[in-house]
Amino acid sequence: MQGDKILLEGMEFYAYHGVNESEKSQGQRFIVDVEMSADLSRASETDDLADTINYSRVFRLVKEIVEGPSRDLIEAVAGELADRVIEDFAVEEIKVRVSKPDVPLNGAKLKGAAVEIVRRRYTDHGGNKG
Repeated sequence: MQGDKILLEGMEFYAYHGVNESEKSQGQRFIVDVEMSADLSRASETDDLADTINYSRVFRLVKEIVEGPSRDLIEAVAGELADRVIEDFAVEEIKVRVSKPDVPLNGAKLKGAAVEIVRRRYTDHGGNKG
């Protein structure tokens, strides 16, 4: 990812994603980091929220998805987050990291498990998203 970026780091949620029944019934913490590439030159000149990505709105979307319907895989959660942000905001590229810090792996000692997904906005020659 190159150029200007907006980062939302360490967003913490409690949700019910996972393949184990205990994950779906008891839930667990999830940590989400979002890195969005966009042209921020206009916003840096105008100091106007209308010229940038409103990260409060991005946060609300992340919260809605992570705390929403249960998924088996954090890959599905991260993919939906990336796709929706690309669809709803003027983001050229996004990197989403979803972590499970309290991952239930029998006999394993680890800091956590995470997935990271990157999506780019693609356009055809007519300027439409493709």
